Parts: sequence; C-alpha cells; structure tokens
Amino acid sequence: MDCLYIVVPAYNESENIKNLVDDWYPVVERHDGKGRSRLVVINDGSKDNTYEILEELAKERPLLHPLTKPNGGHGPTVLYGYRYALQQGADYIFQTDSDGQTNPDEFEAFWSERKNYDAVFGNRTVRGDGNDRAFVEKTLCRILKHYFSVTIPDSNAPFRLMTAAYLREYLPKMPEDYNLPNVMLTTFGIYYHRKVRFIPITFKPRQGGTNSINVKKITKIGWQALKDFKAIRRKM
Repeated sequence: MDCLYIVVPAYNESENIKNLVDDWYPVVERHDGKGRSRLVVINDGSKDNTYEILEELAKERPLLHPLTKPNGGHGPTVLYGYRYALQQGADYIFQTDSDGQTNPDEFEAFWSERKNYDAVFGNRTVRGDGNDRAFVEKTLCRILKHYFSVTIPDSNAPFRLMTAAYLREYLPKMPEDYNLPNVMLTTFGIYYHRKVRFIPITFKPRQGGTNSINVKKITKIGWQALKDFKAIRRKM
C-alpha cells in the first residue's frame, strides 16, 4: 500500500486545531500504508497552545505526528513539512492548511488520480475568503504568465497531492526558506510539461481565529516574490 503523508502548517490555531485533526485524521487512517502514513501538523512557533493541544490529541491517535519549530512563516513551514515527509519515506504528500477552509471529503477525487499524474492541484473556483484574496491570486497568475509563460488557474491552493519524485525534483530549485513554495511547485509542473491536473475544490471562510497574513504582509511578500521569480527564471 502507498504511504501517504498529509502535511499541515499551523500558527496560533488553538481554535481550529482539534477540528483540523478530527477532519483529516480519518483520511490518513483510510489510506494508511502498513502503518507508515501520517498526519503531520507543524507548529510554526505559535504563541498560543496549539502545540500542546496537538500533543494531547496525539496520545490517542498514533498516526498523528505533531512537530514544532521556531516561527518562520507559512512557506518555510510547508517546505519543512515536505522535506520531513520525504525523509520519512512518503510515497505521496498531500498539503492543506489548518484554518478549516478546505473540505476533506474532496480528498478522494485527488487520491484516485495519484497513479495518473505527477501532481494534482486544487482549483478554488469560488473563494469563501473574500474578493481581495481572489484578486491577489488572479494577479499572481498573471505575473507567473509574464515571467514563466505558463497559464495556471490557481497557483497557490492549499489542497494538493504530489508524488515524492515530483517534490524531490523541484524542491532544490527554490531557496531553502522560500515564501511561496506551492506557487513554484505548480509553476514547475506546467513549465516542464509534467502530468498535472487541476480539480475544482470548495474553499470556505476561515473557521476560527485570526489570519496572520494581512495586506501589508501580502504586499511585502509580493515585492520579494518578483525578485525571486527573476532569480528562479534565470536558472531554468
């Protein structure tokens, strides 16, 4: 059986984290390859008791594996989880977020395609997190088309299933603590004509807590992203 690692970054998610585990733990149980699959939740230096809640939940859930690290931001934490999954021998790595915006019932459509594609990406055709976020994503896709000549419907959806081989090939092409790893993992797949598929997903409003990414942070990340896109493009 295939070994599945579900990777979830978490920062100050004490209001959502139990629901996150309740939602996604049954998924990893259903697809547990010989006791090797894991739900890996990485606490990104939370200032609340997110990690303590995870440790308590893990006592009765052997496939739940909480990790903790100093705060580094969403992107570097996602990369941390990807590298950890590869080190542990995962065959497939799925990534989602901890804010309750994604629907675990939609996972099976992705899993059923795992043998047919190198990566299956979510496409948030309807955004429950507001028009501002939808505008940012559309702008990002236009920028990616300008820099990399790729047409992408949704570059950064936190609902993606990738083979270990796909991650091994493309992770080294990014800086170690890159802010937008999922954006580039999507871009690489289209740019290099890999077998990838986009599947529409629902995307709900945040289910609790406060989003740590505001307009000021998005702007700062955006300016840095333009510089990074130029640097990455020169190496391709």
